[in-house]
Amino acid sequence: MKTFFLRGKWLVHLASILIVSLVFMVKGMANSQLDSLVSLAEQGNLQAVKSLVEQGANIEQRDLRQRTALMAATHENRVDVARYLIERGADVNAKDNMQDSPYLYSGARGLQDILLLTLKNGADLKSTNRYGGTALIPAAERGHVTTVKTLIDAGVDVNHVNRLGWTALIEAIILGDGSDKYAQIVTELIKGGADVNLADGSGISPLTLAKSKGYRNLIEILENSGAK
Repeated sequence: MKTFFLRGKWLVHLASILIVSLVFMVKGMANSQLDSLVSLAEQGNLQAVKSLVEQGANIEQRDLRQRTALMAATHENRVDVARYLIERGADVNAKDNMQDSPYLYSGARGLQDILLLTLKNGADLKSTNRYGGTALIPAAERGHVTTVKTLIDAGVDVNHVNRLGWTALIEAIILGDGSDKYAQIVTELIKGGADVNLADGSGISPLTLAKSKGYRNLIEILENSGAK
């Protein structure tokens, strides 16, 4: 009787193991299917992406990092794939687990071709990244002159302040290297309406920050624009 009881208990235990294994197997298969379109988009395999979409794949499906296929394509600057996905209705504002969207990421990284596609297809100019900044702020910080011009022309708020207390102008000054491209960016921001006296979160003005860096070209631009 005891042997029968132990055998029955062992069978129940084995069944539990099999059920758990099956659940993980199903989850693995599901994740694999979910990842496939995203992975192909990231690789830039346009024909395979088209094939899956035409077979009915959900264009907004996400991987474990909450990236859509369009977000993955944007990460690798796969312009042709991004264009196709956007033409098929992919959301240019869908954010991943880092709070990046195709629009925000392409703007921050100066991926001009994809950025223009997002701007033509519903990019939310007021959307912000994990630092509470618009696409313009990191674009200015990273020295993407053409992208800065594009975003200003598109209507992004040049005086938006992120959670660090910085505007695009301030980031261009304190995180840039004072080179000609940053002088161009500062000039473009001012032409676009940047407040040259809008201080950072600590009350330090753009001019004071430029002086602390010793960036004479930026100091001259700011002073000629009424900075104090």
